[in-house]
Amino acid sequence: MVRLVPMSLDNRAAWLTAMWADYRQQLINTGFSPEEASKNIEHNERELLVNGIPNADQRIFDVLDDETNVGSLWLATREAQSAGEWYVYDIVIDDAFRGRGLGRRTMRAAEDYVKSQGGTRLALNVFGPNTVARRLYESLGYKTMAIGMRKNLV
Repeated sequence: MVRLVPMSLDNRAAWLTAMWADYRQQLINTGFSPEEASKNIEHNERELLVNGIPNADQRIFDVLDDETNVGSLWLATREAQSAGEWYVYDIVIDDAFRGRGLGRRTMRAAEDYVKSQGGTRLALNVFGPNTVARRLYESLGYKTMAIGMRKNLV
C-alpha cells in the first residue's frame, strides 16, 4: 500500500537539489538552452520557495510502499487561480521501483489527499517526450489541456 508521508526537513535540501537538476535536464531535452533552463528554474524558485523553503501552499511527501521509501511527490494548492484546484509539481518513483504500478498508486494517493483537503481538481504538466508518464496520466483520466511545441532553428 502506498502512503504519503510529509518529507522531513533533513531530506528536503537533497530532494530540492535533485529535483531542480532533473527539471533542468528535462527543459534542456525539450529544446531550452541551458541559460533559458536556468532562468526558468530561478523564476520558479522565487515563486514557490521562501529562502529555499516551500511556501505554505506546498505539500512535499516521501512516497512509501509499506515502509520502503520509493519516491517523492510535490503537490500545491492553486486556490488563487481556480477554486478547489491543486497541482502536481513533481512526482518521482525511484528507478529501482519503477514498473511495479507505484506511479499509478501514488497518483491515486495524491487524488485522495487532495479530496481530503477539500480539493476538487488536480492538474499537472508533463513534458512531451515523457511518453510513459503521459500514458499513465491518460489512463487515469487526465485530459490534455494544451500542447506546446517548439523547434530550435540554430
